[in-house]
Amino acid sequence: MSSEADTCRKYVVPKLESAGWDRSQHSYIEQKEFTDGRVTKVGDRYERGPKKRADYILRYSHDFSIAVVEAKADYKLPADGLQQAKDYAEILGLKFAYSTNGRSIVEFNYFTGLQREMSEFPAPDELWSKYCEAKGLKDDKVKKSLLTPNDNTSGKVMRYYQQIAIDRTVEAILGGQKRILLTLATGTGKTDVAFQTCWKLWNARWNRTGEYRKPKVLYLSDRTILVDDPKDKTFAPFGDARWRIESGKATKGREIYFTTYQAIAEDESRTGLYRDYSPDFFDLIIVDECHRGSARDESNWREILQYFKSAYQLGMTATPLRDVNRDTYEYFGKPLYTYSLRQGIEDGFLAPYRVHRIVTNVDAAGWMPYKDQRDKDGKPIPQGHYGTKEFESLISLHARTEAIARNITEFMKSTDRFAKTMVFCVDQEHALDMQKELNNCNADLVRQYPDYVCRVTADEGDLGKAALSRFQELETRTPVILTTSRLLSTGVDAPLCRNIIIARVIESIVEFKQIIGRGTRIREDYGKLFFNILDYTGSAIVKFSDPEFDGDPLPTGKTIPGLQAKEGPGTPREKYHVDEGYVTIDTHLVYEMDKDGRRLRVIELRDYTAERVRAMYVSPGEVRKDWVDVDRRNELVLSLEDKGISLKELAEIVKRPDVDPFDLLCNLAFNAPIKTRWDRADQMRNNNQDFFDRYTPEAKEVLNEILQKYADHGVTQFSFPDILKVPPISNHGNIGEIAGLFGGAEHLRDAITKMQSLIYSE
Repeated sequence: MSSEADTCRKYVVPKLESAGWDRSQHSYIEQKEFTDGRVTKVGDRYERGPKKRADYILRYSHDFSIAVVEAKADYKLPADGLQQAKDYAEILGLKFAYSTNGRSIVEFNYFTGLQREMSEFPAPDELWSKYCEAKGLKDDKVKKSLLTPNDNTSGKVMRYYQQIAIDRTVEAILGGQKRILLTLATGTGKTDVAFQTCWKLWNARWNRTGEYRKPKVLYLSDRTILVDDPKDKTFAPFGDARWRIESGKATKGREIYFTTYQAIAEDESRTGLYRDYSPDFFDLIIVDECHRGSARDESNWREILQYFKSAYQLGMTATPLRDVNRDTYEYFGKPLYTYSLRQGIEDGFLAPYRVHRIVTNVDAAGWMPYKDQRDKDGKPIPQGHYGTKEFESLISLHARTEAIARNITEFMKSTDRFAKTMVFCVDQEHALDMQKELNNCNADLVRQYPDYVCRVTADEGDLGKAALSRFQELETRTPVILTTSRLLSTGVDAPLCRNIIIARVIESIVEFKQIIGRGTRIREDYGKLFFNILDYTGSAIVKFSDPEFDGDPLPTGKTIPGLQAKEGPGTPREKYHVDEGYVTIDTHLVYEMDKDGRRLRVIELRDYTAERVRAMYVSPGEVRKDWVDVDRRNELVLSLEDKGISLKELAEIVKRPDVDPFDLLCNLAFNAPIKTRWDRADQMRNNNQDFFDRYTPEAKEVLNEILQKYADHGVTQFSFPDILKVPPISNHGNIGEIAGLFGGAEHLRDAITKMQSLIYSE
């Protein structure tokens, strides 16, 4: 019985070679990995999940893939691998998929929709002929131009979706399509796609008139860095063919031109430098970030595109079709190719994220009105046990909204107070209350930036739309925080949104994915590499476990605080508003994807540790009292572990394995000076010679050896009598003999306890 590897070696390769697919000519690639694996952030490291890998990719030319082949063991049916082959073909944009057990082959043709069995693979020319016939490619010059190789001098290999975008764009241009749109998620390499497209057309000597010359290309954007970087880096292989239009000079002797709209547009003082070029000067115009105004009817930038209307125009955008960018899609047309955010995340090309599960005490335990309690309007509150699902839909707890606003503010103070943030609330009233509390929590900034926090709901109308528009702009600093209910969950592109706040229960997986999508863009040019989800209702934890959201299950064997919303006492028809009480944050856990990319795992939080310690103690002195006593220290350690805090993991995260946990906790909670164990051991020896002098030389040697064990390995070395069983201490005899050096076991225990007390005396 042969394995898949045996099938490949004994049967598949010989069949491919006999059909004319030549490995030495790179016409097929074995075991081709075409994704990077989903990204998971672990501490300050990034790890990746499994990559997608095809058994064989067939290529008609070096850069033009045409089919995928999946091989199965010879005891399986030849079609057993067809679904996988089809899945890979669809991802890779290929039109032919094959599955084989080595003896027989099954083909699926995407052009005809037909599936058939065959004994041999088709030859390269046969597949190419089928491709060209189905695509309507009859002109040999067009066919040859389509196969023009990429620039491979840099050694940078195009990702699979980039190659799809390049091939489809070149094919569309060669086929006469004048306006083309590519929708590629932020951070996926649109500039590389633009460069390779230009390279293929340039080397094929394509131009709109059919003359024997290289094309003239204009690369447009609205920011200098988005023009200079491509010109100086990505497009460097074009050498002297490049030119930057600036300083009011319309140079015309080059082939690849770069400029900003502003440099050539008409304004109050200039007639528009673009008019110095004839309307038919350029063959191709590439519009980078075309959603940022270039296609708007009211934009003077639109005049540039209309002036050069004879040129082929390629728009590139990171944003799917939304109301706010509909004009872009109306101008350029339906996207020729779309690489979505969800696919980018799954492939490992986009957006690692952290999920902060934050639970208030009323969400953890529920809330019950006292007997005959009335709300602020005097309405009697029905008796019952209310939980997360009822808060703000049936019971409005002002103290809970205030606690969430405080916590959001504390989080942003510890990270970035100007990180764009969306807060999703239960309804418009809740969004208004949240806006008020966040405003008051950030009054120091609101004095300088009155629109630091805005509500964007249906009630705001045009004012809300204006706030949203400013929020979406890349260069606009405020508003920073938007509160909303459902208005922002769809149709909003916010490239720099770094924090997604979930303050309401989200039932729909579709709505959840839409909300999360507000933060998944990576804008490396703005330093946005990942985003945070602050979840106050358990929705994110639940939805990330839903198979419809990338199949990320919950960690097994863990109880998530506040995850289950308490059942309400029924469905009251009214909403009750309670202004009494004070609500606190009970738990703050942070989740990240594990290294397999299959489930969320809890990670340690410095802030969470500090909060827990401050909730238990008022000063370092109070911590010291418990820490020097072995039993109370063990109780403290267990208490912290129950709250999700591992002292060992904490030391690893802060990269201080040499520090006593006592110092680490006091430093995090009270900003106390931090000392290494060696510092404490030396301090104890130097400042407490009288303590050692009361013992015999051999007993003193035992104490120094125990102290050295502590300096090397930590506080666990004070465990009595276990510490007496390890060398060099055990070299002094058995437990009884060592205890005898101190006058008995109790005196030895007292000596160790006293030494610990002196170690932590300062």
